[in-house]
Amino acid sequence: MKVAADLRFKTYTFIALLVCFGPVGDLLMSKGMRSIGPLSSLRVAAMAHYVFLVFASPLVWLGTACMIGFFVSYVSVLSWADYSYVQPATALTYGIVALLGKYLLGERVGLLHWAGIGVVCAGVLVIGYTSPSTVAPPVPPPFGTDPVE
Repeated sequence: MKVAADLRFKTYTFIALLVCFGPVGDLLMSKGMRSIGPLSSLRVAAMAHYVFLVFASPLVWLGTACMIGFFVSYVSVLSWADYSYVQPATALTYGIVALLGKYLLGERVGLLHWAGIGVVCAGVLVIGYTSPSTVAPPVPPPFGTDPVE
């Protein structure tokens, strides 16, 4: 029973990390790109200047770091938990993105949007009551044996 509890705690921890890293990374990227503004021309010089502005933006770099944190958390949790468990659990990010967009970016989020997010989050709660992994972990070969044989 201890192994199942440890797996559930580890899975919840990493899902919480990716649910935090993803929306914050998206928020920072959005703020960074809004501060740069749209690409004004398709001329090579204008595009080169735009790329320079993107790479010089600290918000874009912070957003990139958060997205890397999201990716590392995501691939880590996928190494032990079922994809059919992890992917729906990441849907919690939809609610966080809507909250961040509304309160930090000043975006309008309508009632129908909130209703959809509520349905998705309710589904995530249902999935949370299932086991994170239905596949037994691989058994390592006995010490002193060649695993290639």
